[in-house]
Amino acid sequence: MLSVSLTSPLSLVLDLLPPGVCNLLNPAAIYANNEISLGDVEIYGFDYDYTLAQYSNLLHSMIFNTARDILIEQFKYPEGLGKYDYIPGFAIRGLHYDVQKSLLMKIDAFHYVQLGTAYRGLKPVPDEEVIELYGGTQHIPLYQMSDFYGKGPSLKQFMDIFSLPEMTLLSSVIDYFITHGIEFDQVHLYKDISDAIRDVHVKGVMYKWIEKDMEQYILHGDEIYAVLNRLVNHKKKLFLITNSPFSFVDKGMKHMVGKNWRDLFDMVIVQADKPNFFTDRRKPFRKLDDKGSLQWDKINQLEKGKIYKEGNLFDFLRLTGWRGSKVLYFGDHLYSDLADLMLRHGWRTGAIVPELETEIRIINTEQYMHSLTWQQALTGLLERMQMYQDAESKQVLLEWMKERQEIRSLTKNLFNPQFGSIFRTFHNPTYFSRRLVRFSDIYMASISCLLNYDVNFTFYPRRTPLQHEAPLWMDQLCTGCMKTPFLEEMVHIR
Repeated sequence: MLSVSLTSPLSLVLDLLPPGVCNLLNPAAIYANNEISLGDVEIYGFDYDYTLAQYSNLLHSMIFNTARDILIEQFKYPEGLGKYDYIPGFAIRGLHYDVQKSLLMKIDAFHYVQLGTAYRGLKPVPDEEVIELYGGTQHIPLYQMSDFYGKGPSLKQFMDIFSLPEMTLLSSVIDYFITHGIEFDQVHLYKDISDAIRDVHVKGVMYKWIEKDMEQYILHGDEIYAVLNRLVNHKKKLFLITNSPFSFVDKGMKHMVGKNWRDLFDMVIVQADKPNFFTDRRKPFRKLDDKGSLQWDKINQLEKGKIYKEGNLFDFLRLTGWRGSKVLYFGDHLYSDLADLMLRHGWRTGAIVPELETEIRIINTEQYMHSLTWQQALTGLLERMQMYQDAESKQVLLEWMKERQEIRSLTKNLFNPQFGSIFRTFHNPTYFSRRLVRFSDIYMASISCLLNYDVNFTFYPRRTPLQHEAPLWMDQLCTGCMKTPFLEEMVHIR
């Protein structure tokens, strides 16, 4: 029979946690997936939107409202949709949307839906229904999953920060139709909303808002100047490749860096059409004059101080000779910005993940640390004590399992009540995390984090335990304060 005498969970957790364990993580730090020495990097490349230019959350409401009105006025959707406003914090980046089932959900690195994070419209779908919809399992087969760029035959992954208002609009429209008993075609609805969101960007509406009030929309401008100026002073070459138009980038960079911002860059390429820029050889570069008008002449060299449009990476490499690990490129979109550069061309890559700052601040709280440590302790108890199968022991085990599940839900809700952390499901990495590790050498909350490191700094990723190594390691939350429990007994397991 299982006989356990435990003190209160809180007192036990406090015993497990060494003093000062909270606030260990620095939101302004750079985190490494791969060893990289900045001393070897000669050329720094940047995306613009959400990389050099970080935007305030007010922009999401504007995108939502405008796309909603496009649906009503141009696509003739019900006027009742006008009552829906943007819900800050409803969605998180990296979610998948099943077009045929109208499900927005979080999927882990092993293609399993995290139960409790599947939504149809603005309401959660019961776990039993999710499992039934996928044939009695939480698993999504590979052929249905996203391809290299996050687009599968039936599932689409939202990897762009600009996709937050799109996911919320999608959920709001579905909520309206379900609430009012209106039948709708899932494929048409998804395409209409995607087209409405696209129009906000393509037709330049969003650019006009930002240009009118840059103080309100653009964050950290002074820090961007400090980063770029520091790199130039250390003889680094800089280039910019963005999908945004020149007039918009020019105004934003003048706001952040100053009227002579172009003097800092060896190359500026706008309307690049990423990710096609990295894979399609057909589009040649075109030169723009200082007013943004297209020039007709053939491009045989890329000149400092000039502005170029479109083009492709293969011509870029041929004309510059910038290849391999001496180039470090920063972007926020793991697929469109980073994947091809790392896997096909051997460039070093840095992912900009603004959500990292908020998530680290949550991880540093006592509530999170206490919840996680107690959850880990319960998991260890369940694993160790599961061999006791008498009635009383089974009851204790069930109580532990229930408490563990409650703590897991509580921990998830600290990040986002609907979907939790963008980096983790309950214990596995998310599909987003898997891609982040695969496509970036380093990641950080903003470009300004570079100011905290010497230009020759070497980033060393920490050796983390594989599961068969884990018993040899101290608990990561309790380093130095306790030995791994049951290690001696595990030696005798057959």
